[in-house]
Amino acid sequence: MTLLSVPPRTDRSTAGPAPLAPAARLLPALAAVYRAQLARARVARIPLLFVATFQSIGILVMMRGVVDGGQTSEARSVVAGSSVLVVAFVALNLLAQYFGKLRATGGLDHYATLPVPAASVVLGTAAAYASFTLPGTVVTAVVGAVMFGLPLGQLWVLLAVVPLAGAALSGLGAACGLLAPRQEIATMLGQLGMSAALLLGVLPTGHLPQPVLWLRDLLPSTYGVEAFARTFAPSPDWGMVLVDLGVCAGVGVVSLALATWAYRRAVSR
Repeated sequence: MTLLSVPPRTDRSTAGPAPLAPAARLLPALAAVYRAQLARARVARIPLLFVATFQSIGILVMMRGVVDGGQTSEARSVVAGSSVLVVAFVALNLLAQYFGKLRATGGLDHYATLPVPAASVVLGTAAAYASFTLPGTVVTAVVGAVMFGLPLGQLWVLLAVVPLAGAALSGLGAACGLLAPRQEIATMLGQLGMSAALLLGVLPTGHLPQPVLWLRDLLPSTYGVEAFARTFAPSPDWGMVLVDLGVCAGVGVVSLALATWAYRRAVSR
């Protein structure tokens, strides 16, 4: 008689837990979050662009009555500052409100359950919001250049100014929303940041007192404004343009790292 061999029983009480699936890599996860956020905000895209662009063009019209046109440093500062203000409105103000609302309503719990790196959530959301700013920035720059009699040949620099200034301001906006204890405070911080970008970025520096100029140097969008304003000169100093863009890039890395830390802190509490 042949005995059937019976496989030994496994003691489930001593068996370890099933291994978890590996976490998603940073770049694929970032792309997925970016597409999801872009699709989510698509409905509000036209009103968002209209409000941000209309606000900046209104400032151009107002400043045209007090600043002479032509090749003057004041005209360059006004046009460059109004253009970058579109980025500040979306990347700083609205992103602070968005993350503040997520934290207040428990929306961060959804992202915390996803097997994606924290950096991909922050970077993907910031990139999606910043993507809406490029059309409005270009429209504002064209209108401002025509209004103040500035050349249009170097507007391609906005392809570098918008993402770099947007990264720096998005990181600050996300950090404000994630670190604020209440949603109302996140909204207030976003509004204050945008007001600082308006006052310190659009107003010509020739009439500002020295303490205000020091505050202006601390604002990340200042270097995007300076880089763009330099390109309106008859012979742009491209070395200084690169320096300003480099400062924007460095501040962007630091601010996005701060936002990533703030996100980890918010989801772990």
